[in-house]
Amino acid sequence: MTHTTHNTESLERLESEVRTYSRSFPTVFKRAKGAKLYDEQDREYIDFLAGAGTLNYGHNNPKLKKVLLDYMMDDGITHGLDMWTAAKREFLETLEEVIFKPRGLDYKVQFCGPTGTNAIEAALRIVRNATGRTNVISFTNAFHGVTLGALATTANSKFRHAAAMPTQGVSFLPYCGYMDGDSSSLAYLEKTLTDNSSGVDYPAAILLETVQGEGGINVASKVWLQGIEKICRKHGILLIVDDIQSGCGRTGKYFSFEEAGIKPDVVTTSKSLSGYGLPFAAVFMRRDLDQWKPGEYNGTFRGNNLAFVTSVAAMREYWTNDHLEKEVTRKGKIVEYRFKQMARVCQEAGIQAEERGRGLMRGLDIVDGELADEIVAQCFEKGLVIETCGPSGQVLKCLCSLLITDDELNQGLDILESCLRAVLSEKSQAA
Repeated sequence: MTHTTHNTESLERLESEVRTYSRSFPTVFKRAKGAKLYDEQDREYIDFLAGAGTLNYGHNNPKLKKVLLDYMMDDGITHGLDMWTAAKREFLETLEEVIFKPRGLDYKVQFCGPTGTNAIEAALRIVRNATGRTNVISFTNAFHGVTLGALATTANSKFRHAAAMPTQGVSFLPYCGYMDGDSSSLAYLEKTLTDNSSGVDYPAAILLETVQGEGGINVASKVWLQGIEKICRKHGILLIVDDIQSGCGRTGKYFSFEEAGIKPDVVTTSKSLSGYGLPFAAVFMRRDLDQWKPGEYNGTFRGNNLAFVTSVAAMREYWTNDHLEKEVTRKGKIVEYRFKQMARVCQEAGIQAEERGRGLMRGLDIVDGELADEIVAQCFEKGLVIETCGPSGQVLKCLCSLLITDDELNQGLDILESCLRAVLSEKSQAA
């Protein structure tokens, strides 16, 4: 697939240099459907990015689109600050009946600003206000957002340096697998909490992702997650799970922490919460933690009535049974198998590659970030949109729609494998 630049002059001239994805995918996209994107020249791309996990149910899902258009045609409330609306009531009631009750959860819901980092900011204030303590424990390779409070809990120096000032209030400890085995980091955490000379202030909360997305698709084991919860309960520390990218079915079950059988005190969610790619974030918290005074935390875009409508449709369509959960697990095994095959191809070329992930949150670590970038570029030329993650961008990351067909999935994986082989061949010939 040969690309030429069309009508990008104004985009390049007017948009900030902070942009990223348009550099990796230099075309002007015009429409999208399901698991595919189309540019202005009507070129087709299989989408393994899916809005960085925002489009779990695909682009322009017809079932969600219909309820959204019907709501708009009936002059439904679009913006309502935090006033009560019929759409909000239906969202909360559906959330309780379809998601919370079947999982034995009893949370209050806070509508914050519309993005994941807003949810993290709110969660940090909730736990600090509730405990009277200020320190929070986060982990190596964590990513929780780039507003100042959330950035303090984010480990990657690329993002932290961009703050242009010191961050504070957070201590970083080893994530599962960062050191050898599950028990070593748990033992280190326990020792840190009980040693007056550890240098770590006693925390209000521990904040974690069950699968680190931006950090490189690092998967926490059940044993480690259960151990963290046990330590939190023992020491009176609150547990926050950041389910922003790994939730809404991405790893199989609706919440990524369900498989481990843990119950966080606070859950942050966004990305695919709306189901349709609409800006929407929320914090789910244990009832006794809801200690806000009216207006103490506010914002013009708290909640999103259009997103309430599509989220309700998504919950009713996909989460009243376990069909989607089983499909995500099945398709995830396809990606796992193919990624392991590609890892062997890399190993034959002298690269110690590794597959990892859960459900349809999958990564192929090929060690070299520049090599990964070359593969991404060739994939784009052949009609596949895929991104990288990890400390040096060395992990090829599959975040395709959960509803992608087997044919589309395998077509995308075929493109990825052919490009990986081509780049490895070029590298070998150049050596």
